[in-house]
Amino acid sequence: MYFVTYQYNAFSEGGILTADETKVLPITTIGKLMGLKFPERLIDFIPMATDELLADIKKVMTEHQNLGINLGLVKLLAPIPKPPRNIFCLGKNYADHAKEIRNIPSMGDVPENPIYFSKLPTSVTGPDTVILSHAKATKQIDYEVELAIVIGKEGADIPKEDAEAYIFGYTIANDITARDLQKKHSQWYKGKSLDTFCPLGPRILHKNDLKIPFDLDITCRINGEVRQHSSTGRMIFDIPSIISDLSQGMTLLPGDIILTGTPAGVGFALDPPQFLKHGDQIEAEIEKIGILRNTIE
Repeated sequence: MYFVTYQYNAFSEGGILTADETKVLPITTIGKLMGLKFPERLIDFIPMATDELLADIKKVMTEHQNLGINLGLVKLLAPIPKPPRNIFCLGKNYADHAKEIRNIPSMGDVPENPIYFSKLPTSVTGPDTVILSHAKATKQIDYEVELAIVIGKEGADIPKEDAEAYIFGYTIANDITARDLQKKHSQWYKGKSLDTFCPLGPRILHKNDLKIPFDLDITCRINGEVRQHSSTGRMIFDIPSIISDLSQGMTLLPGDIILTGTPAGVGFALDPPQFLKHGDQIEAEIEKIGILRNTIE
């Protein structure tokens, strides 16, 4: 089941794609068909999404696919356009990437423990949007395709064996980075948080359609050239470990987003380095989830 946030006739709300992925049914419409009142925003629906409710929704959608809006008529936004909290991120969670950027300040080559940082909510942008170049602030914009976890329910001190129960689903992120700012400030927050530096989307795949453990192809292309190609099974810290460790002494909330790290092939590590420039087309793709496309302003 794929969840989206979309704009139609200048109005935006959450929706669910039909089985053939050609139409979207508004969550509010689905609620009315069930005699229930669902919120317009996907982030407000997420805590309600029990397995039982989703099973009922699937039945209703099968019977009423004709009520869907053709995807060609809507504009897809980031699934969670305005996260209420910072986006959690992992650094150096693929060994090959950790080795290729060893000269960026951190805790060594391949980390023994997860490296956490965050991105501002204002860095989020959606699919098919421009990434601002911020020419006055940076000259070294880089790409990082990542699998993103969307948390489904509140929890703290979560055991690894229970981690999947706290997930809503998965989407694609591009952890756009100003490498010069990252190096200048030693801490990664500034270089990762410029406006539009966190493209998300185009949709969320519900966890019931992607059971742990899984191993998905993950790819990033720049102007059609493959720069990154790996698999999510090569993460150093897997998804249950990430959720369990991050939640120790710290509460995770529905709608929280966790970026799980990027594989090797970033522009900074190429010889010579190849940073993004005006007009570059970026495609971040993860098997079963889709393709997130953006353009550098």
